[in-house]
Amino acid sequence: MKKIASMIDHTILKPETTKEMVRKVCDEAKEYKFASVCVNPYYVSFVKEQLQGTQVKVTSVIGFPLGSTTKEVKAFEAKDAIENGADELDMVINIGALKNKEYDIVKQDIEAVVNVAKGKALVKVIIETSLLTDEEKEIACRLSVEAGADYVKTSTGFSTGGATVEDIKLMRRVVGPDIGVKASGGIRDSKKVNEMIGAGASRIGASSSVEIVKGLEASDNSY
Repeated sequence: MKKIASMIDHTILKPETTKEMVRKVCDEAKEYKFASVCVNPYYVSFVKEQLQGTQVKVTSVIGFPLGSTTKEVKAFEAKDAIENGADELDMVINIGALKNKEYDIVKQDIEAVVNVAKGKALVKVIIETSLLTDEEKEIACRLSVEAGADYVKTSTGFSTGGATVEDIKLMRRVVGPDIGVKASGGIRDSKKVNEMIGAGASRIGASSSVEIVKGLEASDNSY
C-alpha cells in the first residue's frame, strides 16, 4: 500500500471546509506519506506550513470547479498559489471554449498557467471527462500536451461523473507514456484505485485516501 499512498493527492475541496478539517488531512498525509494535499487556494499557505519538513507536496486548484474564468485570471491565480507555497496546480480547462471548437483559446488558457508555473510547479489539466465526447476528450488531451502540461486529469469531482477505466485508457493512449494521467472523482476504495492504475493512471485524486490505503470502503460519497 505504500506505493499506492505515494500516488494519491489527498483532497479536501468542499466549500464548507474548515481549518481544523484541513489540519486533519495534512496530519493524515504526513502519516501515510501521500503525494500531496489538494486544497482550494485559500488554504495553500496554511497547508504549506503544516507540511513543512516533509516530502508531501501542496496542490492548489485553479479556475475551479467550472474552468470558465479567463486565462488572465487563471494565470494570476496560479501565480498567487505558487507564491503561497503550491508545488502543483490542478487547473480546469475552458470547457465552453472546447465545446465551441475554439481550440486556440483552450490551448492558450492552459499555456497561461503553464508559463507561470514553469520551473516552479507541476500543472495538471482537468478536462472534466463526464461533460465531453470521446472526440473532445482526445482533443483536450492533445491540446494539454501541446501547451506543455505535466498531467491530464479526469474530473473536478464536482460535475456529473468521475473517473472511469475507459477514460483513463483513452487519455493514456492519447498522451503517451511521458505525460501523467490523474484519475479523480468517485475513487473510494483500493479496488477502484488498482483498476485506474492498471488502465494507465499515474496519480489518484481522492478524499477517501485513508480508507483506500487501509483496504476499507469509504463511508460517504465524497470526492
